[in-house]
Amino acid sequence: MKKKILIPTDFSKNAWNATTYAINLFKGEQCEFHILNTFYLGGYSTENLLIPEPGDAAYESIKETSEKKMSKLKTQLSYRDDSPEHRFYFYNEFGPLTEVIKRMIEKKDIEFIVMGTRGETDSKDVIFGSNTINVMEGIRLCPILAIPGTFFFKEPNEIVFPTSFKTHFKQRELKHLVEIAKLTNSPVRILHIKKEDKLSKEQEENKALLEDILITIEFSHHTLENIDVKKGLHSFVQSRESEMIAFINKKHTFFSSIFSNPLVKDLGVHSKVPVLAMHDIRS
Repeated sequence: MKKKILIPTDFSKNAWNATTYAINLFKGEQCEFHILNTFYLGGYSTENLLIPEPGDAAYESIKETSEKKMSKLKTQLSYRDDSPEHRFYFYNEFGPLTEVIKRMIEKKDIEFIVMGTRGETDSKDVIFGSNTINVMEGIRLCPILAIPGTFFFKEPNEIVFPTSFKTHFKQRELKHLVEIAKLTNSPVRILHIKKEDKLSKEQEENKALLEDILITIEFSHHTLENIDVKKGLHSFVQSRESEMIAFINKKHTFFSSIFSNPLVKDLGVHSKVPVLAMHDIRS
């Protein structure tokens, strides 16, 4: 069965790097890559009755720019013949990125998103651009893998998975983590930043459930004490030179704040390694 992967692009180097990362990650797999560029005009909203329509000068101008750049991207991708099982589809859509992505997920049955950590218009001082953060926080129908512009594809030495063990896991939530670990032969390092003397009965049960879900891949447990979440994660990843981080973004839980805008910017380590954002299927 073909995987259906959405790759948003603003035609920046970061977006191109994310595209090639996705192609290499799923090399040998049957995949449909849906390449999406959204064009939009500031000041318009879905409630605004003055949204430009086909024929309007402003609409036609940004649409033409989008289509010209997409044509160049098609040409670039046409030279890649290293993965014959890959098919590419291209879309130029008007509207806010997150809203268009939601429609694409439903319409094309998308199961995975790969995108750059920041785009052409983002400040060089930011780590995660606003579009990436908005997609990570706003799209809860499928996981998002965010790729830094300077990180070229290689099989990660390990995938760090931080958890509080305070909520139970479901196999469907962790499906793509297991899949990526298998595709890249990467062990998963389960990181618990300890806030209590010992795990509660519920936490122990959740830990056992997680181990059961990860039974088909290599994994190990690691614990840090007396350190806050972001510093603990940063120091762990930095000291081990880990090459991917994976989260389940559960609302109102221990790690939910990791994806908040200020914290993502503070976690400098995230500028260096891919981040897989998975979502609680109940939220």
